[in-house]
Amino acid sequence: MPALLGSTGLGFAGVSLLMPVAPLWVLEGGADELGAGVVNAVMMLCTVVAQLLVGRALRRNGWRRTLVLGAVLLGAPAPAHLLTDDVRAVTALAAIRGLGFGIITVCGAMGVAALVEPARRGRAVGAYGLAIAAPQFLLIPVAPWLAESVGYGLVFIAAAIPLLAIVLAPSVARALHTHDRPVADGGPSGPPPDHAHLRRALTGPIAALLAITSAGGAVITFTPNLAPGPAVVVVALLAFTGASAFCRWAFGGFADRRGAAPAIAPLLLLGAAGLTAIGAGTASDSEAFAGALLIGGMLTLGVAYGGLQNLTLVHAFTAAGEDARSTVGTAWNVGFDAGTGLGALAAGAVAASTSYTLAYAALATVTALVGLAWIAAGRRG
Repeated sequence: MPALLGSTGLGFAGVSLLMPVAPLWVLEGGADELGAGVVNAVMMLCTVVAQLLVGRALRRNGWRRTLVLGAVLLGAPAPAHLLTDDVRAVTALAAIRGLGFGIITVCGAMGVAALVEPARRGRAVGAYGLAIAAPQFLLIPVAPWLAESVGYGLVFIAAAIPLLAIVLAPSVARALHTHDRPVADGGPSGPPPDHAHLRRALTGPIAALLAITSAGGAVITFTPNLAPGPAVVVVALLAFTGASAFCRWAFGGFADRRGAAPAIAPLLLLGAAGLTAIGAGTASDSEAFAGALLIGGMLTLGVAYGGLQNLTLVHAFTAAGEDARSTVGTAWNVGFDAGTGLGALAAGAVAASTSYTLAYAALATVTALVGLAWIAAGRRG
């Protein structure tokens, strides 16, 4: 488990450095907000494509080779940003990084499910979430400041850090070979998956995940561009990533004791409130008021973002059943990264044609509607 968490953390460190900085880099090169949003959206699209192929890669190449491939694809392209700030070239690099990120994310989620029994899974998902959230907490707020104050080159070189995960791949592979609890998951030794049951089990948690990660994709991509000053950018992103890191870990114990479902709708509505505050801040003429709304909104959204990442995964594993854990791991990661990409793309498109205020209002509305749908579904159930 420690090697798996370390490998995951290194992968997310590379992503955390470039998620806010690559869009800034293309804006420096003359791209507009839509172009900046496309960079992260294409990365997430390629992440999703890779996630759908990870199961096949694992069967063909095994854990060690697959993890090495993911680390290389994610880390090796980062220094190449030094060569150009053209939006087409940066988007192509994002596509390659996305393929590596897809491998790292699915392997991490599948590994946690394989190594830990269901009774302790909430806490294990919390620890896995902390390995993801810690680099986000430390690096997402600092990366834009480093890029603009020290230099983009430092960030691009540092973003090659996923390559260090290559040395951990053999340890991860040995642990999984030793401790994995095999399940059918539609394999040749077990019954075929019940696709109707899986659709019912996954629709709710994946919809909640899509809503909150769309919000996350938007704020990570565009907060460095809309805050009233560099200090506010750092504080707002620290509030978001810090709350997310803490809540992704803290909700693990809650999920083990009370189940994941009861907290999902309240957190969606809380996330909608945070997005509303952020949008209101973008419309304010007062820099002090705008900064306060942005920081408060980011803190509130961070609580929902972190908590829902834990709860949706635990709920999906529980609802789908043990025999479907590989399918759940893939579906959850696809939902996470598709939401992140869609949020960046949609917010960029709306902001480029209208305003950031309307972009965040739209995200808040969608998030609230998904929360209300959860409440209605709970009453029917």
